[in-house]
Amino acid sequence: MKFKMLLTTAALVLAPAFAANAACSGHEKQVMSCAEGSVYDAETGSCKVMSS
Repeated sequence: MKFKMLLTTAALVLAPAFAANAACSGHEKQVMSCAEGSVYDAETGSCKVMSS
């Protein structure tokens, strides 16, 4: 009986941590879009106007 209680408690304590991790996966890469005529500069993290 004590084992079942311990197992249930562990599942209830750990479930939110696993759910939060699963909900936030896939956000490692973000896409930056710039206005027409400009390009993304990774060094500065902003859009720069293209020179012709």
